Amino acid sequence: MNQAHLHLLVNHVPIVGSLFACALLGAGLGQRNETLTKAGLVAVLAAGLLCLPAQLTGQGAAVIAVDLPRVSRALTQNHAAAAEVGFWALEGAAALALFGLLLLKNASPRARLLAGLALLATALSFGLLARAGNLGGQIRHTEIREGFGTPDEL
Repeated sequence: MNQAHLHLLVNHVPIVGSLFACALLGAGLGQRNETLTKAGLVAVLAAGLLCLPAQLTGQGAAVIAVDLPRVSRALTQNHAAAAEVGFWALEGAAALALFGLLLLKNASPRARLLAGLALLATALSFGLLARAGNLGGQIRHTEIREGFGTPDEL
């Protein structure tokens, strides 16, 4: 098992994890349910932690992928740049979630505000990570690259 294989095994976790955390936290805030809100904040924190393996295996995967046929350095660089932005957005959301959990524990009136900020940051990170995932998919899945025609267009 090499870095590319490891990267492919873990790279969907931050995307799906941030979406799940966003939905759970949104439900908790929307229903004004403290238990669901806490669970959502924990899910955001978990997604932030589970994003690390994907980020740490990316460079090794790129070194392997760039030597494959029909893989350009530009494709891997675009994916890496997008993934880094998404990674830091999710890490920021996780930091907000951690502080939100601490404020909830201390029954601070600002806990809901911080949870709302964590929700917005998590939604942003999901969008950024989904974009990074799409760019990563284009590295080996030529059928999703721009300019690839549908059967009717061929």
